[in-house]
Amino acid sequence: MRPGALALVTGANRGIGLETARQLALRGAVVLLGSRDAERGAAAARSLEKDGVRVTPVAVDVTDTGSVAALTGRLEQDHGRLDILVNNAGVFAGATAADTTAGLTRGLLDVNVTGAVAMIHALLPLLSRSPAPRIVNVSSTTASFGLTASGADLPGDASVRLAYTASKAALNMLTVQYALAFRQDPDLRHMKINSASPGWTATAMNGFSAPRTAQEGARALVTLATLADDGPSGGFFDEHGALAW
Repeated sequence: MRPGALALVTGANRGIGLETARQLALRGAVVLLGSRDAERGAAAARSLEKDGVRVTPVAVDVTDTGSVAALTGRLEQDHGRLDILVNNAGVFAGATAADTTAGLTRGLLDVNVTGAVAMIHALLPLLSRSPAPRIVNVSSTTASFGLTASGADLPGDASVRLAYTASKAALNMLTVQYALAFRQDPDLRHMKINSASPGWTATAMNGFSAPRTAQEGARALVTLATLADDGPSGGFFDEHGALAW
């Protein structure tokens, strides 16, 4: 990562997103801490400042086109580029097979998939101006076709995560397709996009019941966000940096 790289992390007012923002700032990035709720984002930024870590809170709701456009305009005016985008904003809604409705699924897809597309689409011109643009989509090990088909004992309650895992699997395919498209575009060939699982990490989403800390979970995301120029693109990596298809 180049010194002073400009990074935006969505859904960063708590948990893995907050820790990703912290670790990127400690590595020398200029970090924009994205949060749907402006007050929570500001409070999160203040919590980092107490530890000597400076970030700038910005409001963005990935499901609101006006909010995404407003942030894009601000970045254009203030910076004229973006080096790192971490699409961390995401939601989980548990439901059994019998209770998994179209509405519930649509809500998850709107944030976890369409929200990422909205951010990439809006910010692609700014990212293209970076000498080393990086996009990281936050996925889940439970979205792995290989592990699921093998009968692996994946963490969490498998009986209630149907729609969630489907949304993260869709995000992984989007990552692959974006990478293929970027390679064919002379103006975007220098861009790298990957998805990563932070592993079974203790967050508010799971009631802090998982064994990994947010610090551990954020490492995989930060590694992909700061890839060298010869790093991979279009991969889905687990918390240890291994391909996780």
